[in-house]
Amino acid sequence: MPQNAKAAIAQSAEAEFELKDVEIDDPGPHEVRIRIVATGLCHTDLAVRDGMLPTNFPVVLGHEGAGVVEATGEHVRDISTGDKVVLSYGSCGHCRPCMEGDPAYCAEFTDLNFLNKRLGSEEKVFKGDVNAAFFQQSSFATSAIAHERNVVKVTGDAPLKLLGPLGCGIQTGAGAVLNTLAPRSGTSIAVSGVGSVGLSAVMAAKLTGCHPIIAIDMNEERLKLAMELGATHTINAGDGDVPEAVRKIASEGVDAVIECSGAKPAARAGWAALANRGSLLIVGAPPGGTDYDFDANEHILSGRKIIGCVEGDSVVKVFIPRLIQHYLDGDFPFDRLISEYDFEDINKAVHDMEEGKAIKPVLIMDEDG
Repeated sequence: MPQNAKAAIAQSAEAEFELKDVEIDDPGPHEVRIRIVATGLCHTDLAVRDGMLPTNFPVVLGHEGAGVVEATGEHVRDISTGDKVVLSYGSCGHCRPCMEGDPAYCAEFTDLNFLNKRLGSEEKVFKGDVNAAFFQQSSFATSAIAHERNVVKVTGDAPLKLLGPLGCGIQTGAGAVLNTLAPRSGTSIAVSGVGSVGLSAVMAAKLTGCHPIIAIDMNEERLKLAMELGATHTINAGDGDVPEAVRKIASEGVDAVIECSGAKPAARAGWAALANRGSLLIVGAPPGGTDYDFDANEHILSGRKIIGCVEGDSVVKVFIPRLIQHYLDGDFPFDRLISEYDFEDINKAVHDMEEGKAIKPVLIMDEDG
């Protein structure tokens, strides 16, 4: 039977979130209903709320949920009531990228993750005029509906309230290194923008034995944390010419730059900092319509590559448990990025994130989860 929940609703672009009581639907045949224990707050949520990326208002956002399964659809086989789960991005399962093992490039990615299309059902997740199914979860709520494809069962001793950010921001940064770049030991790497995504990339680069690992940002506190998490060098982007500073560390330039800031000047600087045959991974999402420009002949003669990277090229049911094991082994301390907030303080968490006071806010719905 449908049940009540509390949701944080964005009524219109740039509006603050409003907590309201809503009625949530039953899960469909291939869906799961989850009691949300905690959910991460991501820059993508804010970009959508502010109209920089598409959605349908009013909307319940949130796409880094973790919780406990309350109910399952009749055709769900590998997830059961009471399971602890992490929620990630949606994918259709039947297009060519999905069938070839690349669901992050699903042909229906925009509809299923941004435009509130509920996979496998025409019914609304929440009764009334509010839209949901954002990233097939809309986890800014005390209960959520997800599709079995984007629900990852977790076991072991990792605290459930920490795990939601593995579903997007942290898997994006770590996956850009571990999955997309897949570097050999000794690969030189620079990470541009060391928020939660960039710091996750730094930790992953350390895991794989990259050297040097250069963190680039304008926030000295984050650069300090990057050193503690595995960076060998830091560059303050406000202090001068970034490519020149990179070449003082790696004389030929670096083998790879992971660009996490979404800033056009940072992408251009990252390109210029590459060694011949190096790769620029574009991870940070700028406002819609932004063009990055690179000289064609320089591109050809240097053999450099430009690679787009969505969700860290992650197959979530494989990659998220892998990250959890790295955390439990002490090799991926992503908990150091997290600041906890009560769900009712969502607008304070947003403010702190925008002001740079919190790297990865996590909203706690249920302390007993």
